[in-house]
Amino acid sequence: MRLPTIALFACLLPLSAAAGVKDSQPDGFTIENSARVPATADQAWDALVNHVGRWWPADHTWWGEAGNLTLEAHAGGCFCERAGGRQARHLEVVFVDPGRTLRLVGGLGPLQGMGLYGTLEFRLAPAEEGGTLVTLWYRAGGYSPDDLSAFAPVVDRVQAQQLDGLVRFIQARHPGTDAKQGD
Repeated sequence: MRLPTIALFACLLPLSAAAGVKDSQPDGFTIENSARVPATADQAWDALVNHVGRWWPADHTWWGEAGNLTLEAHAGGCFCERAGGRQARHLEVVFVDPGRTLRLVGGLGPLQGMGLYGTLEFRLAPAEEGGTLVTLWYRAGGYSPDDLSAFAPVVDRVQAQQLDGLVRFIQARHPGTDAKQGD
């Protein structure tokens, strides 16, 4: 994939809140987005791991149906998409601290097909204003003939959209406090 293709791909993505590119280099990048949700860490954890198919954006699945996603929250578990015989392992779970941290490894979306590798973390912590601060952190890198820093804003927009889906799902389940996004 060459840079003009990346630019076209970026233009097709919907805009999301909370830019969070922490760093980017030709061989990789780090993204971090955070949002406060009106729920306890245990409630946010439940939404994150047990209802991924209800908050993950369907247009960021291989076959357009978020309900085909599962997330097995145990070491060696799979963040997978299964649509009959069509199947994808998006990421592998490598660290679980319920109510606090979920860490997965692998390449998401087109990064997987490019042979790139990353670490995705969901971090949950008490928010000063009440509720829970949910942080989505992703670091990806590897060999590519292209400058990977060009991917950082694109991946950031997608990650912000994914976090927004989780926030909206939690807000719907636990109304009463508006979540606030930030980075």
